[in-house]
Amino acid sequence: MDSNHVESLLSLKGSCCHALDFLLKDKVSFAGSTAYNASLASYWSIQEQSVHPSCIVSPHSAEDVSIGLQVLNIGGRIFPHQCQFAVRSGGHTPWASSANIQMGVTIDLQQLNGIAIAPDGKSVTVGPGNRWNDVYARLAPHGLVTSGGRVSDVGVGGLTLGGGLSFFSPQHGFVCDTVTRYEVVLPCGEIVNATETSYSDLWLALKGGSNNFGIVTAFEQTAFPQGNFWGGFVGNDVSTFPAQFEALEAFTANPHYDPYAAFINSYVFNLKSGGWYAANQYTYTKSLGTSTKPLNPQPEVFDNFTALPTFFSTMRTSNITDFTTELAAHNAGGRRQLFTSATFVNSAKMMAAFIDIANATIQEDLITVPDMSYSISYQPQPKIITSKAATTGGNSLGLDGSQNLFNALLTISWDTPADDARVTKQAKRLISESNIKAKELGVENRYIYLNYAAEWQDPIAGYGEDVKEGLQAVSRKYDPKGMFQHQCPGGFKLFD
Repeated sequence: MDSNHVESLLSLKGSCCHALDFLLKDKVSFAGSTAYNASLASYWSIQEQSVHPSCIVSPHSAEDVSIGLQVLNIGGRIFPHQCQFAVRSGGHTPWASSANIQMGVTIDLQQLNGIAIAPDGKSVTVGPGNRWNDVYARLAPHGLVTSGGRVSDVGVGGLTLGGGLSFFSPQHGFVCDTVTRYEVVLPCGEIVNATETSYSDLWLALKGGSNNFGIVTAFEQTAFPQGNFWGGFVGNDVSTFPAQFEALEAFTANPHYDPYAAFINSYVFNLKSGGWYAANQYTYTKSLGTSTKPLNPQPEVFDNFTALPTFFSTMRTSNITDFTTELAAHNAGGRRQLFTSATFVNSAKMMAAFIDIANATIQEDLITVPDMSYSISYQPQPKIITSKAATTGGNSLGLDGSQNLFNALLTISWDTPADDARVTKQAKRLISESNIKAKELGVENRYIYLNYAAEWQDPIAGYGEDVKEGLQAVSRKYDPKGMFQHQCPGGFKLFD
């Protein structure tokens, strides 16, 4: 579009929302409308549902996104306080204004939900507005899958731009490591395709650089054959915790790590009983075709865990849609939510210490939060995962594959705004005291998985100074006026 025409339109309409409404018509919704209310209701957390933009733009194409960014770019100069904006796909990041904006413009990408399988079946192009189960359901009839989210209702866009963990990470690395092309709308409105050979600096930056360079309107990523596989949840009581920590350390450190084995080792505090239990999610992704028969014998890689006494089990042979739906049921939305995360060098002592500190924050304060849900999840990040990027052109996560690591995730859900401050206080305490303990044990690590980070954390700094400086250079090149740094305040920014 001609910039003079956009300036004239903005002056005539008096706001970015009304100029966008004129250009994009029914793709723009306002407070009180069915489309506006549906968009807000689709956020995972109550905090994000409670943020009310002046209007919501729902583009149906990259060209629509281009129009939107051109208006916002020019409007940001004319109406600097009216043309702030946010971008969301699935809306699963919990903190308020992470992907929404009060009295600004929210760009809702949910209508960018195309899924196109390449004729040779070796890649799939996915719109950012898809939820991962949409992608899996489209690929399944072809006997294919791609690396993606493990919770069915998580959106494609945010997870992939933040790195992304998958059931298939031991085979293929982070989700971003499987992306071969990004269709991106730059701040100026230009639509480009970033690959390893074209806009290669932008391609690399988008592999973990989040929402800092433009709006990705399509991801082309590797697809591969996959049938049913073995997985499910198993519950263990608190007496098994020491054995589980030792088993997880050995599992993560295995020099012959089984690439089919994926594991989420979770510890849940039961507010009603006042005690803890484990709820572990196992998957063994070696394809079993269309079989639904129980796997016998079970994979020996999990023997140190499965030998422990259990009080429930959902282990079965099924498909990825079923397993991601099960995980979603353990991560229900519609409440106040908090994520925070840290990464440590593989250590059973650190796993035990993290739980001990978490328990202290509960017993000393959080135990009186009504109807609170509280869990700690440990996820192995062995060298087999973090070294994969070296074979696919690299990424921007700052992990060199030299150490076996584990990710520690805290998830809290609650209902009352009056409890927000103390929930946040105790979450900060857990991370702070755990990092101190990690230094004592010599197992500290700077990396923070962006998709699990709290608002008050700085995952970009956790990538390392060299990576951060590289991301800043890409930002200056493609966004010289800093539109996505200043006009789009949500998410994690590159400049202090």
